[in-house]
Amino acid sequence: MRSRSEPVVRGAFPWLVVAGILVAALSFRGHIVAPTPVLRDIEVDLGIPSAQAGLLTTAPVLMFALLTPLAAIVIRRAGAELALLLSLVGVLVGTVIRTLPGFGWLLAGMVVIGASVTIGNVVTPVVIRRDVPGERVGVVTAAYTATLNVGSLLTTLLTAPVAEAIGWPLALFGWSVLTVAGIAVWSVHLARERRAGGLVAHPARTRPDGPSSRGWDPAGLTGPTPVVTSRRGRSYLARPVVWLLVAAFASQAFLYYGYSTWLPAMTADLLGVGASSAGAMASVFQGVGIAGALLIPVLTRFTPRLVPAAVVCASWIILAVGVLLAPELLWVWLSIGAMGHAGGFVVVFSTLVAVARTDAEATGISALVQGGGYALGATAAPILGGVHDATGSWSATLWVTLALSVAYAVLLMSAVITAQRSR
Repeated sequence: MRSRSEPVVRGAFPWLVVAGILVAALSFRGHIVAPTPVLRDIEVDLGIPSAQAGLLTTAPVLMFALLTPLAAIVIRRAGAELALLLSLVGVLVGTVIRTLPGFGWLLAGMVVIGASVTIGNVVTPVVIRRDVPGERVGVVTAAYTATLNVGSLLTTLLTAPVAEAIGWPLALFGWSVLTVAGIAVWSVHLARERRAGGLVAHPARTRPDGPSSRGWDPAGLTGPTPVVTSRRGRSYLARPVVWLLVAAFASQAFLYYGYSTWLPAMTADLLGVGASSAGAMASVFQGVGIAGALLIPVLTRFTPRLVPAAVVCASWIILAVGVLLAPELLWVWLSIGAMGHAGGFVVVFSTLVAVARTDAEATGISALVQGGGYALGATAAPILGGVHDATGSWSATLWVTLALSVAYAVLLMSAVITAQRSR
C-alpha cells in the first residue's frame, strides 16, 4: 500500500475510473431536476402552492451552499474513492425517501440527495485531476460536465411520460436505476484497487502534471476547482474581481435553477401542451447544454476571454427576451439559453483560476464563489414560483429573469475585464 506522500504513477488510461465518474454524473444533476416535469401533478396531488413546490429544487441547491466545507472533510477522512461511493449511496437513499407519501418526505428526500451530490460535486474534480493523465484532464472534465447535462436531459424528457403510466412517485423512483449503475461500476473499481493494494485512506496523492502545476491550462476547465477549506491566505477577500465572480456565479445559479424548475410548467401554460410535450420541449435546455459544455472551452482556448463571456451573456438575455416576445419559438430560445448555463460555468471558473495567485487562493475563492452562488440559486424556484402565483402569469417571472440576465452580463463582463487588467 502506498504512503500518502508517494506519487501516483499511472500506466494505461484509467478507463474504469472514467467510466465510473461518467455513470455517477448521470445521477448528480438528473435526480435534482427530475421532479420539475411533474411539479404541476405534485402541486395538485399534495395541495401545495407553486412557491412551496419550488422548495423541491431549492433544498438540494441549498445543500450545495451549506455543506461544501463538510464535504471536503468527508473526502479527507474517507478517501476520494469511498467518498464518491458514499455520495451515490446517499443519492439512492434520498430517492427511496422521496417516494414515501407526503410533502415532508418528498422534501426530506431532496435534502438527502442534495447533501450527497455535494460530496460528489467536490470529489469528482479531485479524482479526475489525480488519476487522469494531465493532457487528458480537460477532455475528461468536459465529458463529465456534458454527462451531467445528459442526466438532466433524460429526467426532464422522460419523467412526465413515465409518470402518466405509473404515477409521479414511481417515475421519480425509477431513476434510481442510474444510481445503482454508478454504485456497481464504482464498487468494481474499489474492489480492484483494494486487490491491487493501491487504495489509501486519503486523497492526498500528487503528481507533477496535476492541477497544482504551474503549467495547468485553466482554459480546459469545465467544472469547479476542488474546494479545500483553508484559514490562510484570505487577502483575496479585498480583491474586487473575486466579489464580481461571486455575484456573477450567484446570478447564473439563480437563472439556471429557476429556469430548470419552472420550464416544464411554463412551456405547458405558454404553448397549451400536455406534461409530456412540455417536458420534451424543456429538455432542449438541458440537451443543448451538452454542446455548450464542449464548445465554450474551445472558444476560451482560442479567442480572447471576452468573446466566450460575451456569448454567454448574450445567450441568457436572448432567452428571456425571446420567450417574452415570441413564445411559439421556445425551442429556439432554449437552445440559445442552454449555451449560457453550460458555458457560463466555464467562463466563471476559468477566470477564477486565471486570477488566483496560488493553489490555496484558488480553492479559497472557489469555496466563496460556490457557497455564495448556490445560496442565491437556492432561492430561485420559490421566488419565481411566488411571482407567478402573485401575478397569475409567466410574464412577470420572465421580466425578473431578464433583469437578472442583464445584471449577470454586467457582472461577468466586468469580472473578465478586471481579471485581464490585473494580470
